[in-house]
Amino acid sequence: MTAAFDTRAVRAGREDLADLGLHAVPLDLSTTYPSRDTRGEADRLDLMSTGERDAGLPVYARLGNPTVERFERALADLELSEAAVAFSSGMAALSACLLAVAAAGRPHVVAVRPLYGTTDHLLGSGLLGTSTTWADPSRIDAALRPDTGLVVLESPANPTLDERDIAAVAAQCGTVPLLVDNTFATPALQQPRRHGASIVLHSATKFLGGHGDVLGGVVACDEHVARSLRNIRFVTGGVLHPLSGYLLLRGLATLPLRMRAASTTAAELADRLASHPAVTRVLYPGRAAQRPADQMRTGGALVSFEVDGDPHAVLSRVRVITPAVSLGSVDTLIQSPVTLSHHIMDDDARASAGISDRLLRVSVGLEDVEDLWDDLVRALDPQSPVSAGNGGSGPPSHRE
Repeated sequence: MTAAFDTRAVRAGREDLADLGLHAVPLDLSTTYPSRDTRGEADRLDLMSTGERDAGLPVYARLGNPTVERFERALADLELSEAAVAFSSGMAALSACLLAVAAAGRPHVVAVRPLYGTTDHLLGSGLLGTSTTWADPSRIDAALRPDTGLVVLESPANPTLDERDIAAVAAQCGTVPLLVDNTFATPALQQPRRHGASIVLHSATKFLGGHGDVLGGVVACDEHVARSLRNIRFVTGGVLHPLSGYLLLRGLATLPLRMRAASTTAAELADRLASHPAVTRVLYPGRAAQRPADQMRTGGALVSFEVDGDPHAVLSRVRVITPAVSLGSVDTLIQSPVTLSHHIMDDDARASAGISDRLLRVSVGLEDVEDLWDDLVRALDPQSPVSAGNGGSGPPSHRE
């Protein structure tokens, strides 16, 4: 019997612990490992440097680490893939994917805006030997070329939260791999491989870690892709630290609970913001357009909105919510994409992605919805009295 997602989130990467006489996941900080059969280890090193894996003992931390490999197995399970390869950051993970297609002689990429700002910049810069055609999601097939090695999209997209129909895009890709950045949804809300994606990328720094204290990235994919990515990781050195692997694996256990709770609060805040006079537009999955059928379980934990006035004044007045870049933590964060996460993009690129100067993005955490709402009301209009919920029908408050 296949276990439910919540059970797998707790158990994945830990299946052998009882047989080992352990309860907590072991943390292996070794950078190197003893080797007495030097001829045999030389042969293994030749094999492992190509990205292959065997059942032998570890050799060197740049080739692999037992704690990190537990996290990789767990994430592969949750994303319905044969393998996963972890990196030092989300951008290191994306860079490895681009290097892989360039090395394979297919350096052309088709991408759909909006994307995370640094992703957009990297794709547009050609720094890694790739070139990019920006395409409408309904015209992917028209943008493909014989040397196209990858199609890239985010859903929900950063920071406008546009949902892309992954199955519809995948149907246009033919034999070209589709990479979906699943950072915002996580496998708790959406599993892109169910809908035809070949590669799933995460900035694991965000919801997978969930506490704002770990930096990492991970790619879920088929084993033949994983071998190429491991090879690139081996030669470029973008490895995930074992402590980060430990924290990310721990984060997966509570991922479903955190995503459900934060999503419920985010949906309630989106509804309330839509009726606030200082807010001119609310962006939240499912509010403005028909959602792709059976793709995302809820609207997620991100809410974006445009204000009628100075967004920086709003940011200066929040007290419960933290004004900071990044997302996916247990505490709520708010930021201006134009000045932080998407500042690296030029004005034309931001405009084409629908990112306005007055847009704010909120990553909803686990605080009480009324405390968050009161903070937003004060920040949007410091003269307005705070309310006890503005008649909302969201989750009950647990104030004492």
